[in-house]
Amino acid sequence: MEAKKMMEGGLYAVVLILLCTSIQVRSDGSDHKYKVGDPVPLYANKVGPFHNPSETYRFFDLPFCSRAKPKDKKEALGEVLNGDRLVSAPYKLDFLQDKDSEIVCEKKLSEEEVAQFRSAVSKDYYFQMYYDDLPIWGFLGKVEKEGKSDPSEYKYYLYKHIHFEILYNKDRVIEINAQTDPNALVDLSEDKEVGVEFTYSVKWKETNTPFERRMEKYSKSSSLPHHLEIHWFSIINSCVTVLLLTGFLATILMRVLKNDFVKYTHDEETADDQEETGWKYIHGDVFRYPKYKSLFAAALGSGTQLFTLTIFIFILALVGVFYPYNRGALFTALVVIYALTSGIAGYTASSFYCQLEGTNWVRNLLLTGSLFCGPLLLTFCFLNTVAIAYNATAALPFGTIVVIFLIWALVTSPLLVLGGIAGKNSKAEFQAPVRTTKYPREIPPLPWYRGTLPQMAMAGFLPFSAIYIELYYIFASVWGHRIYTIYSILFIVFIILLIVTAFITVALTYFQLAAEDHEWWWRSFLCGGSTGLFIYGYCLYYYYARSDMSGFMQTSFFFGYMACICYGFFLMLGTVGFRAALFFVRHIYRSIKCE
Repeated sequence: MEAKKMMEGGLYAVVLILLCTSIQVRSDGSDHKYKVGDPVPLYANKVGPFHNPSETYRFFDLPFCSRAKPKDKKEALGEVLNGDRLVSAPYKLDFLQDKDSEIVCEKKLSEEEVAQFRSAVSKDYYFQMYYDDLPIWGFLGKVEKEGKSDPSEYKYYLYKHIHFEILYNKDRVIEINAQTDPNALVDLSEDKEVGVEFTYSVKWKETNTPFERRMEKYSKSSSLPHHLEIHWFSIINSCVTVLLLTGFLATILMRVLKNDFVKYTHDEETADDQEETGWKYIHGDVFRYPKYKSLFAAALGSGTQLFTLTIFIFILALVGVFYPYNRGALFTALVVIYALTSGIAGYTASSFYCQLEGTNWVRNLLLTGSLFCGPLLLTFCFLNTVAIAYNATAALPFGTIVVIFLIWALVTSPLLVLGGIAGKNSKAEFQAPVRTTKYPREIPPLPWYRGTLPQMAMAGFLPFSAIYIELYYIFASVWGHRIYTIYSILFIVFIILLIVTAFITVALTYFQLAAEDHEWWWRSFLCGGSTGLFIYGYCLYYYYARSDMSGFMQTSFFFGYMACICYGFFLMLGTVGFRAALFFVRHIYRSIKCE
């Protein structure tokens, strides 16, 4: 009882801190009121190749000039993790102050600086700024290829003038658009010194759009009618899959119950003469504990934690915390919630391990803590080293790494240990409706398609087919510049994914038991989690067929971090599959009478 109260108290604390976090994140948005002539904050964020979203650099890594020394803006943890590095921009956009061709600065570009800008223009570099927390995008220059087949004849131009059009409502900034002047160009085609004069102009216009709706412009793109039609088609397709699978499973269960009813309503003499076959025949082995039970319990603990993390993220998304360009809110939430839910992993793993009559619960707890974090840490170390070599903004500063380490050491680990102790002291016993025999039965020879890998392929395909349409939009948002805001549809798709995963795992577990194969524990986990492998397979398709990503850094970031995400899905869906299979197996063996 004490352990249960401790865990309940911990969960209430998690919810309370989450609410505080969401309020904090919400309040970070700009809510400034301005008077005529007041300075409005404008920050230059980053530059980088348009098709490589992970490969971004500081704005002043390119040889831009500025009259004043740029000042770094203090950033939250999530902003740093997101690769944002804001500095004061060289443009002054004071409230309601129109400007016509104002000079930012003049600079004579050396041959090396010309080559640097030319390389950036050839790779479709874009810039990103924030004005009163509203994002601004634009390209640095253009490449003229018309009528030229030889790349050495291409002309490279740098835009030197930006026109800012700003909409305001009374004393609030509502919208900003930046346009580069196609006629104000600097020729960068030759390796020689070039003089350039960077200029800008500002035009203020009044609008009736209220301040509360100023971010709607950025979420409209994902809510266009043709996009919504595709999303709803995806959901209808998934629902049909669920209905078919539900009918399929219901037919199986009805058949099982009907056969049982016929078999066990015969008189005792007839029942004694009949030899037990199918899943009833292995009733003495079906609840025999699996091999590597410490690893199995650790995988269940990690999967349960990741499932809880996903649910909390969806709650925050549905209440509107992750509005477009709320810099770093998602990363902050992921770090904080993962740290706070580590107690759930410790409790689940330790409790289940003790139910399986495990004795070395400390080793099990260490395994639970490192099962997901270990691969993630190794991947991060490699990718952070790559980012440092490229001098990209994705490289985390030493201070941020220390903060994350402190969160892990002072929050994640203690909660994991407390959860483990609570799980060990829960004294729960494994609920097996039938007794396990002393010696295991030999599993009969089975055809190749009943092996683990073919079963995993069958199990992963259906859940993947239910989500693959939505996957494109998620990938285009995470690994591109599309904005995704329809979290309600995403949540429905996630629920469908869980249902299909549970149903297909139950169906395959029934077929496995009917073939008198009693080693279903690991099989149900692997079959449930196999959707993660299909998602990683989709990564290969997306990279080569649907994106224009290139270069070692972008490739390693894409496949490295997607491997961690798919591994997380593997653990989470494996846990869902096993829990569903365990519920089903307990139910059918509880419904029969075994001698």
